[in-house]
Amino acid sequence: MSVEVNNESGVPVDEQRLVALALFALDALRIHPQAELSVLLVDEPTMAAYHEKYMDEPGPTDVLSFPMDELRPPRDGEEPPLGMLGDIVLCPTVTAAQAAESNRTPDEEADYLLIHGLLHLLGHDHAEPDEKKVMFDLNDRIIAGWKAARR
Repeated sequence: MSVEVNNESGVPVDEQRLVALALFALDALRIHPQAELSVLLVDEPTMAAYHEKYMDEPGPTDVLSFPMDELRPPRDGEEPPLGMLGDIVLCPTVTAAQAAESNRTPDEEADYLLIHGLLHLLGHDHAEPDEKKVMFDLNDRIIAGWKAARR
């Protein structure tokens, strides 16, 4: 799997950690080993511009996802699809600022939001209560598996 991280945020970020987590999640979700994912880390003005342009919402946000090939995890017995997952855009300063609200460290919040963005790329949403439960439960399971694997 190919995970590319570009840090244009001006803030030091553990990029290797993000790549390792993304690879762990893609493997756990049975995404094709040649799938491609891009993670872009940006500053608040850039995130605000993206948020306003693509979501019609003011100000910076924590994470945005831009799917490319609309890949989905394979069902049992299916082969994983090959293609480009898309782009996840994270804003480390927003992520760090909201970490305490979630009872997480800034790194843990970035981890959580990376997986959140990845799940959006894979077609998950949280507009409806049933969808939200599925998406957030899966996010929590992936993070728990990641933490257990690192011990």
